[in-house]
Amino acid sequence: MTDISLAELCIFACAEAFRTEREIIATGVGTVPRLGASLARLSHSPGLLMTDGEAWLVEQPVPIGPRDYNDRKRAGYLPFSRFFDSAVWTGRRHAMVTPTQIDRFGQTNLSYLGGTHEQPKVQMLGVRGFPGNSIYHPNSMFIPQHGKRVFVEGEVDMVSSAGYNPAKRIKGGNYSAIDLRRIVTNLCVMDFGGPDHAIRVVHLHPGVTFDEVQEATGFELAKADDIGETPLPTAEALEIIGRMDPHNLRAKVMKDNPPARRAG
Repeated sequence: MTDISLAELCIFACAEAFRTEREIIATGVGTVPRLGASLARLSHSPGLLMTDGEAWLVEQPVPIGPRDYNDRKRAGYLPFSRFFDSAVWTGRRHAMVTPTQIDRFGQTNLSYLGGTHEQPKVQMLGVRGFPGNSIYHPNSMFIPQHGKRVFVEGEVDMVSSAGYNPAKRIKGGNYSAIDLRRIVTNLCVMDFGGPDHAIRVVHLHPGVTFDEVQEATGFELAKADDIGETPLPTAEALEIIGRMDPHNLRAKVMKDNPPARRAG
C-alpha cells in the first residue's frame, strides 16, 4: 500500500463508477475522472466508448499529457452537434465532473459564489452544460478536497444542475431521467442511497473514519449498512494507469501526492 497513491486509489474508484455492460460514451472531466474512464474501458467495461477530447471517437483511450497528435486510433467523426444527438440527450453518456459546490441532494454549483445572480461575490464558469447534462444522462462526481466549502450546508449558492431535492419537485413533473451515481473524494466514496436519494457514504478510504468524513461535510450524511473500505487498485489496474498517464500527472492532483492510506 505504501507504493499506491491516494490519486491511484481514487482513479480505481472512479473506474468502478463507470462500470457498465452498455455501449455508452464515458466522459471523465479532469485527470482522475479521465483516467478512471480509461481504466474502466481497458479492464471491466470494454463496451465503453471514448473520445479524444476534441472531435473523434477513438478505438482505444488516449493517454493524457504530451503525445503525438496523429497516433490516436480514430473510430469515427463526432463533432459537438453529433455528440449531442447520439449520446447526450439520448442518455447514452456517463459524465464525471468536478463541481464547485454540492448539496445534500446532489444539486451542484459551477456558476458563482455568494451575493446574487446579478452581483455575485465570486464569478465562475457559469452553468455551462450542467442543466441539460443532469436531466439527460447519468452523472458522477470527483472531488479532490473533501470539505464544507464543497459539501455545503443548505442549498448550493446557484443550482447549476438538478439533483434529488424533494423541495424542488413540482407535482406532475417527470424526474425519472435524473441519475446521479457516485461521488469519489479524497476521503471516501458516496452514492445517493440515503433518504429521498440523499448522499450516503458507501466506502471509506484506508485510514479514514466516518466521523472524519462527517466533520468535513456541511450536512448530515447517511451511512450504508455495509460500509466498507475502498478497494485498492490491483497490479493490473496500476499498470494500465501508468500507461494512460506516462507523465505521472496524477501525482499533481492532490497536494504532496499522499499515499492511499491516510496518516493517523
